[in-house]
Amino acid sequence: MGRSDLERLSKEELIELVLRLQRPPKTSRTSSKPPATDRKERRDQAKPGGAKPGHDGHSRAMSPDVDRLVDHQPDHCPCCRTRLATDLPTETVSEHDRIELPAIKPWIERHRRLAVRCPSCGTQVIAPVPEAAKGTPFGPRIHAMATYLKTFQALSYERLQSAFADLFGLTLSQGGLMNLLRRAQGRFAEGRARAVAALRQARVVVSDETGVRIEGSNAYHWVFRCSEAVVHHAAPTRGAIVVRTVMGGHRPEVWCSDRYSAQQGHADAHQACLAHLARDVAYADEASADVLPSRLKLWLHRAFALAQEVATLAASTLARKRRALERSLDDILAAPTSCDLARALQSKVRRARDQLLTFAHWSGLVEATNNACERALRPAVIQRKVTNGYRAMWAAEGEAAVRTVVDTARLTPGATVFGTILATVSA
Repeated sequence: MGRSDLERLSKEELIELVLRLQRPPKTSRTSSKPPATDRKERRDQAKPGGAKPGHDGHSRAMSPDVDRLVDHQPDHCPCCRTRLATDLPTETVSEHDRIELPAIKPWIERHRRLAVRCPSCGTQVIAPVPEAAKGTPFGPRIHAMATYLKTFQALSYERLQSAFADLFGLTLSQGGLMNLLRRAQGRFAEGRARAVAALRQARVVVSDETGVRIEGSNAYHWVFRCSEAVVHHAAPTRGAIVVRTVMGGHRPEVWCSDRYSAQQGHADAHQACLAHLARDVAYADEASADVLPSRLKLWLHRAFALAQEVATLAASTLARKRRALERSLDDILAAPTSCDLARALQSKVRRARDQLLTFAHWSGLVEATNNACERALRPAVIQRKVTNGYRAMWAAEGEAAVRTVVDTARLTPGATVFGTILATVSA
């Protein structure tokens, strides 16, 4: 806006512009911006690191699996210098682990086809082609390691190539790595199909999405979550067509997401993410002198408290607390205000009025936020920041399939990322 544009503004418009410029910048606490964008505290205001006074110290737990046990027994008495026989009774005073990684190098098994000449007819007989000679020379553990490092440690092809050379002494070209990853990702298609089938039978579905770059263009990484599956999906659009495609016509009883329009209308009931709303309220409370954002902030505290104890409350108690929250919210929405931030906040809450306390009607089945989906998206966001996206759509779709199988497996306690990948590519 230039000087001439400012001169044409009225006094009221200039005042409004100045007030807007004086508002505090948005942070991760008051918006959906990531914490990494926040300005760091001044060093003299920062809290010192390390353990706080009175903190109980903790030591590393002893490993349950021991490969070699070494006993250290005294050989003489320091008091009288008597030699101590090795067959004297002993007791364990302390135990100490020493942990080391063995040297890792490729294990190469070479298969040779031999030929012999038949002594009866003189025909040269050649052994059939062994299975090891068909397809790739690399075994499932190499495929699993490449998939793990590329997908869950966000290594680029160049860094992945260096990791294999430096750590394992294995030389691979970037093109060879790309082919290896594509083969490995294909093994996850069956597991992804099972996860999608479970999603299409769920009563409650939670969803979220984030932007990615695919083939140099803006695209989106979606995640859908239910009690039995977590489905990742790469798509060139953020539209509702993605939801309809993934759900395959299934309409769950409850859908939980943010208030984005493409996430609306896919279930009989909807739970708006209260965490998203809380960030908007926190910013309005910080930037506005009006009391209305503070009232909404207190109301959200009560709603979150109810969400934490909803599964433990009797039906009558839950209904009473829900009605109290509804009456309080009606009073807040009806309150007059002259602040534009407060009015905008009222409009947001009013549009989502019927979606704020859905969790209270589904005791223990519906969360008040879609934070689980945001956590599932976080590795994809890190991968985007480190590698700047995907060179091809097959890479984005393949990685989504890998994340689907791994995150679905992790719903079961004890499942590990690399263990799930290795079991899948070895099947």
